[in-house]
Amino acid sequence: MYPEELIAPMRAELSNVGFQEFRTAEQVAEHLGPNHKGTTFVVVNSVCGCAAGAARPGVRYALENAAKKPSNLATVFAGNDRDAVAKVRELVLPYPPSSPAMALFKDGELVHFIERHHIEGRNAKMIGDHLVEVFEHFCE
Repeated sequence: MYPEELIAPMRAELSNVGFQEFRTAEQVAEHLGPNHKGTTFVVVNSVCGCAAGAARPGVRYALENAAKKPSNLATVFAGNDRDAVAKVRELVLPYPPSSPAMALFKDGELVHFIERHHIEGRNAKMIGDHLVEVFEHFCE
């Protein structure tokens, strides 16, 4: 586990723009359970460079520029919120564990997933533009 004081600014990059932090498996299961309605965008946050340089800035860019947005924003932090991350990873199977990663759920079903290898080597605008298209397609 990373020291909380190290990752607090990385958490804040998402929580400051409206993301709810899920720290337990129960929080994830309760929110994304069988009664889930609407869209929830979940970011598996991470300390790695591609999270700092592309993933988090890309997410913020998408939220600033999308006409349609998910009804709920949530995040878990790989390496710290172990049980919450494990629950998200269970919900995105058959995709392998990946961080950073992004998942869009609609009415309880996974409808889009972005793995780390789709983030690496891309800049924030590329990721943000892709997310804008995803939100336009799946969100209301």
